Amino acid sequence: MSVLEVRGLSKSFFGYPALNNVDLEIRSGEVHGLVGENGAGKSTLMKILAGVYTRDTGTIRLAGADVDFTHPVQAYAAGISTVFQEFNLIAERTVAENILLGREPRARGLVSRHEMTTRTQELLSTLGVESISPTARVQELSVAQQQIVEIAKALSYDAQIISMDEPTAALADHEVELLYGIISRLTARGVSILYVSHRMREIFDLCDRITVLKDGELVATRPTSEFTEHDLVRLMVGRSLSAMFPQRLPETTTGEVALSLSAAGNGSVDDVTLALHRGEIVGMAGLQGSGRTEVLQGISGAVPFSRGSVALNGVTVRLRHPKQAISLGVAHITEDRKATGLALNQSVMDNALAVVRAVRPGRAATARRRATEIFLDLELSARGPDQEVKFLSGGNQQKVVLAKWLLVSPQVILLDEPTRGIDVGARHALYNIIRQLAAAGHAILMVSSELPELIGMADRILVMHDGRLAADLPAGSSEETILRAASGMRESETVA
Repeated sequence: MSVLEVRGLSKSFFGYPALNNVDLEIRSGEVHGLVGENGAGKSTLMKILAGVYTRDTGTIRLAGADVDFTHPVQAYAAGISTVFQEFNLIAERTVAENILLGREPRARGLVSRHEMTTRTQELLSTLGVESISPTARVQELSVAQQQIVEIAKALSYDAQIISMDEPTAALADHEVELLYGIISRLTARGVSILYVSHRMREIFDLCDRITVLKDGELVATRPTSEFTEHDLVRLMVGRSLSAMFPQRLPETTTGEVALSLSAAGNGSVDDVTLALHRGEIVGMAGLQGSGRTEVLQGISGAVPFSRGSVALNGVTVRLRHPKQAISLGVAHITEDRKATGLALNQSVMDNALAVVRAVRPGRAATARRRATEIFLDLELSARGPDQEVKFLSGGNQQKVVLAKWLLVSPQVILLDEPTRGIDVGARHALYNIIRQLAAAGHAILMVSSELPELIGMADRILVMHDGRLAADLPAGSSEETILRAASGMRESETVA
């Protein structure tokens, strides 16, 4: 039975269509996947359903009745809740205060703290969550726990439809499993989920049906069983999955060792020994908390190694600070571009010049001229160098981060989850850039949680387990082989 029917929905901004004649049907108790590249119209559709935007044309029917939301409160009251990527929580307040904000139960004219706690505990129990106290302050919670609070808040409005926008983007693997369980409990109660994600595995794991948008238009809606991953990628971006990972460029050669570690360690990792050659893309796999990011932080001087040795171009160095690493030719592209990679309220050019200004201020004028050339090489899509970075797509934001580091001419490039939160089309563009950087002689160490990405791009794959290197695998190694090493399994054991 349909709980939501959208017909002929259109929306334009400043004369540019974001949605054009889009249909969508959501059934009771289903998980409905919504996929497409950045700019395909997913966010616009979600925000219309949430009452953030008003539609230009089309109809929305909820439980058989026409609705027209002009404010998010109306959508909540009608039973449609949205959990956006950027949480809408007050850090200093408790879980209960956030969930029941503006709707606090009262007794004799005063807010009843006891009733708030009781109601919140009931909501959390409905989700099967025991690790969150209603009286805990939100600022004390992990990202995954904050997301659960958002879901509980949505449920507190008696939501029949909950839209989730990239819900696993910042979650560890075990936290993703927790989210899966919560979604299963919600759908068992008849709640419908509109699930937006760039992660193919989640779409196929969770969704009963999938709707594909491209350039603001509906491409297809089918049961998940009627799609293959290749089909879905082709419909989203116009190319097959096999073409997603560009081949090593013919002019790429493996050169001298640019970076080597010998028994390197700190408080998080130990006895890490590796060599990274010019022209080489080395992948680094491992479960969350295995020490992947910490190895990159040690190399970049962000969290220095306290034992062992590091050599750049055969010369032993002691990297105690990121500025020192940068001056020696090490670039570290961190996993969270919004928090640690960019100044979102500053312009494209100011972001690109940030490292040069900090480390080599005398070269800022020359770097400004080079930045324009690098933007062209990276095919950066922006209104101009003065546009604020926060208005760019995820893929273009990542290109600005790359430009920032390329301006200091690094020899070693450390990439931590370089395609996180980026759509399929933008990923392909970044993969091409990474291939070109390798062909130009850069040595690249790339951490990724997505095994197909490592298998498709890496010349070798290093696997971390429990703070140590567990394996050095050749290109093309299977997911099972990588997972076995990442899990600390013996050769005789198998991956479930």
